[in-house]
Parts: sequence; C-alpha cells; structure tokens
Amino acid sequence: MSEEYDLIILGGGTGGYVAAIRASQLDMRVAVVEKGELGGTCLHRGCIPSKSLLQSAEIFRQTKEAGEFGIDTTNVTLNFAKVQERKNRVVDSLYQGVKGLMKKGKIDVYEGLGRILGPSIFSPMPGTISVEYADGSENTMLTAQNVLIATGSEPRSLPGLEIDGQYVLTSDEALQMEALPSSIIIVGGGVIGIEWASMLADFDVDVTVIEYLEHILPTEDEAIANETEKQLGKKGVRFVKEAQVLPETLQTDGHVTIDAYLNDAQETFSADKMLVSVGRSANTSDIGLQNTGITTSNGVIDTNDVYQTKDSHIYAIGDVIGGMQLAHAASHEGIVAVEHMADKDPLPLVYNNIPSCIYADPEAASVGLTEKQAQEQGYDVRVGKFPFSAVGKALIHGESEGFVKLIADSSMNDLLGVHMIGPRVTDMISEAGLAKVLDATPWEIGQSVHPHPSLSEIVGEAALAVDGKQIHG
Repeated sequence: MSEEYDLIILGGGTGGYVAAIRASQLDMRVAVVEKGELGGTCLHRGCIPSKSLLQSAEIFRQTKEAGEFGIDTTNVTLNFAKVQERKNRVVDSLYQGVKGLMKKGKIDVYEGLGRILGPSIFSPMPGTISVEYADGSENTMLTAQNVLIATGSEPRSLPGLEIDGQYVLTSDEALQMEALPSSIIIVGGGVIGIEWASMLADFDVDVTVIEYLEHILPTEDEAIANETEKQLGKKGVRFVKEAQVLPETLQTDGHVTIDAYLNDAQETFSADKMLVSVGRSANTSDIGLQNTGITTSNGVIDTNDVYQTKDSHIYAIGDVIGGMQLAHAASHEGIVAVEHMADKDPLPLVYNNIPSCIYADPEAASVGLTEKQAQEQGYDVRVGKFPFSAVGKALIHGESEGFVKLIADSSMNDLLGVHMIGPRVTDMISEAGLAKVLDATPWEIGQSVHPHPSLSEIVGEAALAVDGKQIHG
C-alpha cells in the first residue's frame, strides 16, 4: 500500500517547508517527511534559538551600560534559566506557526526517516520514499512525480575531537546549556563561532577563540573581519590565530585542557567548556542516494541551476548542496525548484545578490564581492567608506563604532559589493541587496533620500563617498 503525491520533500527545515508551501500554492499534492521537528536546524538548533540568546545578551549588556544614558541601574543580575525559557517560548511559537502553515496548505507531514528507493513495484524510476518510524511500526511507501531533497546539515567536528555534550560541545549542545560556564574555548572563528563569542562575552563569560587561519571570518571582507576582532577584543575576547588545535592533547577532568600549535611551539589552553565550530557537513548519508543516479562532489549533492540532480525528477536544495548555507538562500532555492517542476520557467538565483548576516555585537552584513575578490576578478575598484561615528542616530543609540563600505567598478560604475558593520546592519543590508538586484550604481543609491535622523543615512553617505561627495565626512 502506498500514497501518491505530486511532490515529496525529504526534510521539513526552512528550505523544505517553504518549498512545500509554494508547491501547495501551485495546486500540487505535497508530502513532507521529517525525522525530527518541522522547522529543522534553523528553527530548533540554529538561527532562531541562537538569535534569541543573542538578544538576551544584548539586553543584559545594555542594561549594565544604562548609566551612560542617565538611567541608574544597580544590582543587575542575569537569570540564565529565564533566558532559556524565553528562547524556548520563541521557538515553540514559531514551531506552532509552521505546523499551522502545513495544515493551511493541506500538506501531509510524515514524522519519520525517509529513504529513497530504487526502481521497484511502486515505480519504474528511483524516487519512491520509504518512511521508517521510530516506534518500529510498518514503513509507509510514498510515490510522487518529483522528489525534493532538503535534508540540511549537521555540525562538523575535528578528527579525534570527541563531542561529549558536557565539556566539548557543538552549537547544538551549547544551545541547551542549563548554566553558563565561567570560561570557554571556541575552536573556529567563522560566523557561528564569532556569534557565540560575542554572546558569551556579553554574558560575562571569559572567551578564547582559536582560529586556524590568518583571519577570523575568512569569507568576509578583510575590513569587516578586522573591525569585528577589534570590537570583540574590547569585550575581552582573546583571539589566537594561525593555530592548529591538537585533538590528541584533549583532557576533560572537571574542565577542558587542550594544546594548540602556533608560533613554532605548543601552547596549552584551559576553560570550563569547549565549543567546536568548524563548519557543517551535509546530511547525505542514510537517505538512499546509492539507489539513484545522483552524484556528489566534496560531500554535497550535484545539481544544475534549477536544482535538478542527475535524476531529473529528483531535486535538492539548501545545505545538502553546499553553496551559501543560509536559510533564506535555501528557501528561495526551494521556490525555484518547485516552480521549475511546475513548468513556470523560474529565473535561476544570482548568489552574488543574496545578503549574508552575522548577528554578533557589532552586527555585520554583506552582499556581493569583497574588495579582494573584486580585485582578483580583474575589476579596477573604487571604494566608498563612511563611519557610523558621523551618523547622528548612531550617536543617539550609543553605538557609533563601525562603518559601511561600498565597492564599485571604476569603468562601468557598477555596484560590486556592500559590507556593513555596526548597529542594526542586518536589517539595513536589504537596501543593498535590492540595489544589487536592480543593478543600481552608487550614484543612484546616493540620490535616494534617506530620512534624518536614521541609521540608514550611512548607506547614502557611503554611496556618495565612492565619488568623494559624502556630505558629513
């Protein structure tokens, strides 16, 4: 006995459930197979819970600094149990919302592990989905015209560095901490590691970041990485760069001790806990890829620009195909894939136009090429840079560190990239993203009238600065 659908989606994370909703809008009969909870990593173990903790950390820091605004606060204390309770309420509220959207779209949800089967009595092509249930009940067979793989990713560790959930954690375990450590070693200075470093420093945890490369945030513009390190350094975060952690030296006896090789010598680091933040691995195992013609490269599924795999009726999106590994990118990949199934001829995504954000303090956000990337691609670049210290609203907020940097092509005046660090830039980056989509020039951005006083004024000033015409700098 099997159930038939127009589309079966493996994975109910952000990419998967958004694709399901779009397919429902196109009158497809849709099923989602999810072995955990709808919303996936982003909702339950990533974007949402971590940003809730970051918001609590920001409020705690701001409350301690309230005296600068003429507000007398004494005996400010942190109740981390309530911080976690609030995080869980936020997650649950959104989780209920996603379940409501599935019901509204008449989308069937199967709570189990889905595996792709090869040709069988159910279908002459690979793509029948066998749903295995945790309680051991009989598997359900699902068939469909199309399958979408959206199984996401999981935290990666280092060979030999065992995650025990007590002393050595990934972000998954760190989100469930019942109490804050007094000190922590963060292995990895990428986006996730830096967000945790900022959050924990604001919670008064002693933080050391150990990074293998020469710079933290290696995918960001160098100016952004340097400013982030400078500002987190002011919070007391210690950065150890060009350091190779030696997993074989790990000891966990009431606290964590580990050695790292740097400056032609070994140095020992100790803390209450260690957070390993060295990237994520695509969830491609145990989903039946061996029963298909699907190919992989470097651990991720190969697709074309509308997310078809080698089996053209099977698509894949999100972290499982590598790429930007951003929830909003996965959502739009899902929409493109579904619209292609429905013969809507969607435009492929231009990844250079998709913004990325870092929710540390200070926030950072970017879209397009870094200055180094632009130069390496042969552009003759012009740069406009403007500081938040010259923006009235930033001074009013008491957050005047940081800047906005625009990169343009000298010959065509095309906007190549925008990079921001400072207050609320993760909200302001959308203007730059729209400018990239519309192929706006810095001059056109500068002609847009930005309200005063507002933080957004800095975008107009930075755009004018490309031609040296900024007003307040």
